[in-house]
Amino acid sequence: MARHIGPKEKVERRIGSKLFLKGERSFSPKSATVRRMYPPGMHGKKFARKLSDYGTQLRSKQKVKKMYRMMERQFKNLVKSAVKSSAESGIEIMKSLERRLDNVVYRTGLAQSRDQARQLVNHGHITVNGRKVSIPSYKVMAGDVIGVREGSVKTKYFSSLVPQWIKNVKAPNWIEFDNNKLSAKISGIPTLENSGIDMNDINSIIEFYSR
Repeated sequence: MARHIGPKEKVERRIGSKLFLKGERSFSPKSATVRRMYPPGMHGKKFARKLSDYGTQLRSKQKVKKMYRMMERQFKNLVKSAVKSSAESGIEIMKSLERRLDNVVYRTGLAQSRDQARQLVNHGHITVNGRKVSIPSYKVMAGDVIGVREGSVKTKYFSSLVPQWIKNVKAPNWIEFDNNKLSAKISGIPTLENSGIDMNDINSIIEFYSR
């Protein structure tokens, strides 16, 4: 299966926006997006040009796709499915992205990045309503309870590492998270404000795939 490889901070610098792809390092002064927020390459600091409409749409698409760590076909299918639905396209795209299981694991603080969350799901550490789910794109619904598999709770990652940072993480208001039980309940609907996605980017993405 295809996967994202290569320096993550170069992706952020090329797009020109912090996507928090490096977990805790993304908040550090050592982050490349803090020290060098300009395109990579020998002319990156000097070279700048005004983007065309297509360039703006492409950048928005790359920004959101990279943020949620999705491949092109998967992302395109999600957008087209949302556009075909009877709901408002932009909001439906946001909801579909936020309800991905790997994103929910990241939002709760069980992982410091979406890549790490994806790995936890792939390796079978995460359960939904008591059943192991190893599909990162699994869409959670209101009322679902997301937890850590019983056999994984005692591992060093969940018993020692997660407690070090999870107390500083605040889950969005549509997720009820219990720090002691390491479990979360989907209690509401994701909102654009909590997602961190710019509606202008969503509109540009819809225009990009409508060409």
